[in-house]
Amino acid sequence: MIVFTLFALFFALFLLWRRARTALAISAAAVFWLLAAGWLANPLLDWAQRGAQNTPHVRFGHDTVIVMLGTGTEHNDEGVLVPKPDALIRIAKTATLYDACKRSAPSAECTVIVSGGNPQRHETSEADNYAPYLLRLHVASSDLLLETTSLNTYQNAEHVARILRGKHYDSLILVTSAYQMQRAMLDFDRFGLAPQPVVSNARKNRTGVIPRLANLVNANIALHEVIGRAQFHVYRALGWF
Repeated sequence: MIVFTLFALFFALFLLWRRARTALAISAAAVFWLLAAGWLANPLLDWAQRGAQNTPHVRFGHDTVIVMLGTGTEHNDEGVLVPKPDALIRIAKTATLYDACKRSAPSAECTVIVSGGNPQRHETSEADNYAPYLLRLHVASSDLLLETTSLNTYQNAEHVARILRGKHYDSLILVTSAYQMQRAMLDFDRFGLAPQPVVSNARKNRTGVIPRLANLVNANIALHEVIGRAQFHVYRALGWF
């Protein structure tokens, strides 16, 4: 967690730099409040989500593939592993697109690929966890493909590209949240794929005086995406991607 690492750095400096402990403590408290109260988290989130491509009028083909990216799982109050809130929104958006695809033509072939491994090391992969929710939203099991090995956005693109090499399609759609869309499109382009981007949701902060955990979570997500995009360009320049 990037925000946690930031405060761990402040703490390490606090222990090592005795003469500046007061200034470091004040600085850490100020940064924490600005992030948690939303005042610093807001521009970070805007930066991450600004410019996210979105297709207002999706084009369906005779053979359409809809790719949904995973975004984690969590245990509910009963201890059951469930999709995270952003994942539930992506699932609903994907099911809506699937339904529209099926209605676009009598003979339309519509395939949903859910890409998400198990980076959190929970009981099941993200794709396996999301599948029952898509089935309940009337995505046919015969039209559902699960990619269960990817651990990050780059691997999402890499492994989906591998699946698509042996599949005929004339329309490709990518579903994810606004904060991830720019990095996802960079990664998919790296593997020769040009999907129609469909944003499922955008995150928002609540600014005020009271610190909120949700603002810290959003700040962490934003930093993760911004750093991830910068990393992509550096790695491409070095020839590693």
